[in-house]
Parts: sequence; C-alpha cells; structure tokens
Amino acid sequence: MRDPENATVEVELPADFDDFWAAGLADCACYPLDPVLTEMPTLSTDTVIVYDLRFTSYGGLRIAAWYAVPRAGTAPYPGLVTIPGYISEPTVPKEWAELGYATLAIAPRGKLRSNDVFNPGYPGLLTHNIVDPNTYGYRGFYLDVVRAVEVLLDRPDVDNLRIGLQGSSQGGGLGISTAALLPDAIRCVAAGAPYLCGIMTAPTLTRSYPYEEINEYLRIHPKDVDRVRETVAYYDGLNFAPKVQAPTLIYLGLEDDVCPPETGFALHRTLTCETTLHTYPHCAHHAGLPDVMRVVEDFLAEHLTPGR
Repeated sequence: MRDPENATVEVELPADFDDFWAAGLADCACYPLDPVLTEMPTLSTDTVIVYDLRFTSYGGLRIAAWYAVPRAGTAPYPGLVTIPGYISEPTVPKEWAELGYATLAIAPRGKLRSNDVFNPGYPGLLTHNIVDPNTYGYRGFYLDVVRAVEVLLDRPDVDNLRIGLQGSSQGGGLGISTAALLPDAIRCVAAGAPYLCGIMTAPTLTRSYPYEEINEYLRIHPKDVDRVRETVAYYDGLNFAPKVQAPTLIYLGLEDDVCPPETGFALHRTLTCETTLHTYPHCAHHAGLPDVMRVVEDFLAEHLTPGR
C-alpha cells in the first residue's frame, strides 16, 4: 500500500550545485535581453493588449513568449510569468491580464515558437544529453524562465516588487527552480502537480510519460544510471526547494500517475518558505482543476495585489 505523504524521496545535493547555476546565470548575463514586442491586434481585445515577445536567453538563443497587459487600470501592474507543461504550448494569457496582471507566457526553447535552434522533440527533452549536466537539454530550458522574469523586471509597466510565477506540471517544477535562482525577485509561486522533483524516484512509481523516458533510456543504456543520477541532481526541485524564499502554493492530485504525489509531498517537506498545500483525492494530473484555479487566483491576488 502506497503512502504518498510519508514516502521517502532522496536526492543527493551536488557539492558544486550553487556554482553550477551561478555559471549558467553568468552566461546569460553575457547576452543583452534585447526584448522585442510586436502588438497583435487580432489577438487583443477591448480589455487586453497582446504582444508577441522575443528575447535572448542562455547561449544566445532567441526565445518566444506572449505578453498581455490590461487596458484598464494604471501601470505599473503586478507581473506574472506563466510556465507551460511538458508537451503543452503556452496559451495567450488574456485571462490573467483581465485580472490585472502584466503577464508573460513563456515558450522555452523546444516549444513550437522557440525551436529554430533547439528541438529535441517530445518525447526527447527529458533525456536530451542526460549524461552531462553541462549540456543537458534542460539547462537552457530552466534559464529561459529566469530570463523571462528578467524581462519583466526591466519593464516600465511592471511593478518589479510584485512578480509571481504560476504553472502546473513542468510549469510547477520550473516555478520552484526559478524562485530559487531569483530569490529576491519573486514574490510568490503557485505550483501545481510539480514535475522534476524526485527525478530518479518518480520513474519507479509510474510508467507514464515523461518519466518513462528515463526508464526507456536506462533500458537501452543501463551502464549510464550513475551518470544520469548525477546529472538530474543538478535539476531536481528538491535541491532547489530550500533556496525558495517566496510564499509557495502547492496543489496535488492524490491519484496522479504522471507526477507521483510522493514527489509533491517531498517538495512540500523540503521547502522552508511559507508554504500552503492543497491535496485533491480521486484527482489525477489535473490536480484539482478547474476548482483549484479559484485557490490559485486568490493566492496570487493575496501576494501581488495591493491592499490584499
């Protein structure tokens, strides 16, 4: 009988974890963000202005995003970065702009609008160069989200003291890593069904993709198991978690067969910041949707909206 709440999920912390990510941030700093916004009248509405946004990230790659701002109200607006799931494409975030946020919906490298140079495919991203942490496909992917926050920090229409992160699955996991890498910039994180936590434990608990990619890789390359474990330790949300300072909302489906709830509970235990956990029995990877979105909206408003 599984006991997700009390299951042991262990990840070794690399001795040079901080130096590794400092080097990635330093590489990004070599490239001007050079954000270019193009208004999209056909996507805009009477209440929201939508822009196509492009900026430069890790390795000099140009990354795409949608940027949506409310027509009403007075800038600067609270900022929000929304992060997509593993196989999903970012949607135009008009609903968040209608709630008063200047919202950047990022399409990290490999997504359709950002795959000109890097395109490992789906499946494929999780195991792309997985035997070397320096060239692992997720390195640039993680840093793309960091750069998206930096775009908001530089925007005159964004209050850079009120920036939050929101996403589920991959979006939840990258919310944790981004908040850890930019602890002074992030006011709050809403992370649903967080992926990329307990990365080596999760494939032993599920046969669903994307974690099944690791099982498939190791069936073909069994001698690489130690190298794979060493690589993903640099990317595991459980190693980022103690560095998160922003209040964090986690929500889990207790019957999630994609991101096992054991790993979500482990994340909750590992976080040292102010943390709120919502669990949903009989729910799978949707983790309580659509009902949980009211919780997410209230959480973001509490931390990002003045007077709340």
